[in-house]
Amino acid sequence: MEIRNEEIKLYDTLSSFYEALGIPFTQEAEFTIHTTETFRQQYPSKSPLFRANYYTFVIIHEGYGHSILDSHIYDTRPNTIYFTNPGHVKGFEIIEPYQGYLITFSETFLKQYVGDNVFEEFPFLLAEIVPPHYLDATIFSVFAGLCAQLLSEYHSDSLYKYTILSNLLVVFLLKIKERFWNRYNPQVEGTQSSQIVTTFKKHLEHHFRALRTGDAQRAFQVQDFARMQNLHPNYFSTVIKSKTGKTVNTWIVEKTIAEAQALLAQTHQPIKAIAYQLGFQEPTHFSRFFKKHTGLTPGAFRRTR
Repeated sequence: MEIRNEEIKLYDTLSSFYEALGIPFTQEAEFTIHTTETFRQQYPSKSPLFRANYYTFVIIHEGYGHSILDSHIYDTRPNTIYFTNPGHVKGFEIIEPYQGYLITFSETFLKQYVGDNVFEEFPFLLAEIVPPHYLDATIFSVFAGLCAQLLSEYHSDSLYKYTILSNLLVVFLLKIKERFWNRYNPQVEGTQSSQIVTTFKKHLEHHFRALRTGDAQRAFQVQDFARMQNLHPNYFSTVIKSKTGKTVNTWIVEKTIAEAQALLAQTHQPIKAIAYQLGFQEPTHFSRFFKKHTGLTPGAFRRTR
């Protein structure tokens, strides 16, 4: 199987994804669970390549096919579990019909119903490239049982529906963590193999180079760097903070100060020109920013060099 060179679709919401698959969907909260039998398609079948701003777990009891994650292609077969997180290029090919479950949820759902510290409790949700897990029947049955409970509650009319769903989801995630991710450390991945972190650092360097040469007219913010990787700003910020120990804004501030100090020390450009060069609209804003983060005004710093 080869990854096809085609237009990559973007699904910003769960409803747009399910609409593309022809599956009825009511957006009550940003969580869904369906059986894979819901996919009424001819087999074998291939999905388009797409990006989506939500998390997906696929639990396959029967069937064969392939899943695509960025440039990676993985086999799916009986008793497979795999998950993907926001932003990556995804796709799938079903050769023999799947029997199992598809779970999707957004970061908004996690923060609203599970808690603000969800990524501290479940840091594996930030892992970037995750091969499928192939389980024996006994272990797989544990996850299948939890999925059956989630599905039953999802179709219920309970007044506490989403509270119950969120608690069942926590149990599901705890079982995933216990079985596969108990020793995962996001900062190790951030240091060694995080494509998101590596790409952000490159974009940050290239952007400040563009500011210096006049090819960029304004300083980029969090949402600009997130957009460059087709990631939701909240998810992008969470990944960078979890994997580097610093927020995106801290990276931007530190880079701005380093560039300003280099220009002040190594050139004779007027402070006003340096301010404009670094994307500040007003030199006074630059002076206040510089003093806040260094304790010195730009002029005082230059006199110490």
